[in-house]
Amino acid sequence: MDYSYVFLILLLPALSFLVVGLLGMKMSHKVAGLIGTCSLAAVTILCYYTAIEYFLIAGREGQLYPTVTAFDMTWLRFTDLLTFHIGFRLTPISVMMLIVISTVSLMVHIYSFGYMHGEKGFQHYYAFLSLFTMSMLGLVVATNIFQMYLFWELVGVSSYLLIGFYYSTKAAVAASKKAFIVTRFADLFFLIGILIYSFYVGTFNYDLSQMNPENMEALHQNAWIIPTALFLMFIGGAGKSAMFPLHIWLPDAMEGPTPVSALIHAATMVVAGVYLVASLFPLFIEFAPQALHWIAYIAAFTAFYAAAVACCQSDIKRVLAFSTISQIGFMLVALGVCMPDPETNVVAQTSEEFADVNGLGYMAGMFHLFTHAMFKACLFLGAGCIIHAVHSNEKAYMGGLRKYMKVTHITFLICCLAIAGIFPFSGFFSKDEILVACYNFHPAMGMIMSAIAAMTAFYMFRLYYVIFWGKSYYETHQEQGAKKPHEAPLTMTTPLIVLSAITILCGWIPFGHFVSANGLSFDTHVNWTVAISSTILAICGIALATFMYKGEETPVADALARRFSTLHQAAYKRFYMDEIWQFVTHRIIFRCISTPIAWFDRHVIDGTFNFLAWSSNEAGESIRGWQSGDVRHYAAWLLAGSIALTLILLCIL
Repeated sequence: MDYSYVFLILLLPALSFLVVGLLGMKMSHKVAGLIGTCSLAAVTILCYYTAIEYFLIAGREGQLYPTVTAFDMTWLRFTDLLTFHIGFRLTPISVMMLIVISTVSLMVHIYSFGYMHGEKGFQHYYAFLSLFTMSMLGLVVATNIFQMYLFWELVGVSSYLLIGFYYSTKAAVAASKKAFIVTRFADLFFLIGILIYSFYVGTFNYDLSQMNPENMEALHQNAWIIPTALFLMFIGGAGKSAMFPLHIWLPDAMEGPTPVSALIHAATMVVAGVYLVASLFPLFIEFAPQALHWIAYIAAFTAFYAAAVACCQSDIKRVLAFSTISQIGFMLVALGVCMPDPETNVVAQTSEEFADVNGLGYMAGMFHLFTHAMFKACLFLGAGCIIHAVHSNEKAYMGGLRKYMKVTHITFLICCLAIAGIFPFSGFFSKDEILVACYNFHPAMGMIMSAIAAMTAFYMFRLYYVIFWGKSYYETHQEQGAKKPHEAPLTMTTPLIVLSAITILCGWIPFGHFVSANGLSFDTHVNWTVAISSTILAICGIALATFMYKGEETPVADALARRFSTLHQAAYKRFYMDEIWQFVTHRIIFRCISTPIAWFDRHVIDGTFNFLAWSSNEAGESIRGWQSGDVRHYAAWLLAGSIALTLILLCIL
């Protein structure tokens, strides 16, 4: 197949960023937005065309999907080992990610026409969106880990710019700095892992199939090398994907524009960690299966923690933020419960052997990434429509909005049903496969994740009821001047309709035919035991939320909040993780480590060099008179020196 056109997928958003960023202030808002949106529309068409060529033409015979390197050029060459390449690599998961990123980003670009209308810096906003999209596209098509790291950092810069878009408010500035610092801290471990990997393996490539057998044998003998490098890289992914305890930046990132939240949570940044683990999956399977299991344990705890916090939040965007953290946990659990073949310790190569390695988890994790991107983007954009109508993020200013925002209500409900795992919506299919993989790994893991899935249904329908049902703030505050809510303009509701339609349909995609751990097409079947039990749990969660929150008054919820006030307050305060980090950084790191180092630097290091400078200056001042320019003084000093040397020689001889 000819993929010579794929460089345009990166070039077009890069050009859009440069043109709108440099010349945007000389354009009208409409022109700047059209340039960004049209370039993304072209990129989306190219991404879909690439997917059709890759999946439906190149892989139509059901054979192993190939790894295609469309181009690969040497960027920097220092030594044979220290050589950096830039290229474009197509694999099943990278092609899938091209679809996800381009689709959601295009919807965000269209939606932003309405949401950001009249905002100061509108042109720069669209420039930053293009940079963000280009960075994530470059990350998923990287031909090697170092190229991934370059675009990984560009994603971090883009998020910093967009989260802090409202730079006139202190909260937005603080949130952007917090996101940047936390992810940079995690990225340090990612870089260390890359350096260890490249030093011992001798390459930055993902694929070790071409490695010298002697080097491969050495890696197996030094069993700590690859697991250590891979886990350090995962820490970088945990920072981007907001895994506990590096999750603290993501809820505060809601200070950015709501369309940015949709882009961060659905298609870019937070899924980068999941994509990283999936890209390195063959290495994990062969060299570090136990590290995969630790990833699953960390992700499972994160999923539970975030679900518990989401049950008590009052800011609708923060509920969705913690929901994202929990759902990313589901994806990483799915990858983490994949087991190596007990006989060969490698991924099986036939469909019959596929069950032995529990490759279902890999497929399920990627499937959930795909479906989650669509309904979570729709949920965030729906939240933006609600905020646009009531001018607040707090649920206290909502209630009864189903009467005034029918399109937003229906699309939001569809996505709530999807994330709750209700048939026939897409979340049912992807989450069900994850639960099956968890039960195959260990029954305890399956039960834990099933319970978290029930919590998901509860907190999402709690959010749904307090927004669209309950007591209407407008109706009870009309006399105080409350403005009547209204449906968002067509530019904002059209993306909701498109994304909700995809949410309804995409669960029926035979995803296992396109993405699998070993590249082979395989069929998945509904495990009715797991499906029925998970559906019953989801219905129980929805029923509980209906009982507690559907009415205009919520006496049961209020009574429980008073009865368990300490627990409720702790969950509302995110179990004080921000305070713990503040204590660790300010009281321990800054006071006990940074302050002594700063004192040593100022008084010892600086003092030493200041003393050397002072002593040199004083020595110069003391001999300054020797260079008076008076020949008689020079002659006297010459005579005195000669006599002194003569006396010294006489004494020695």
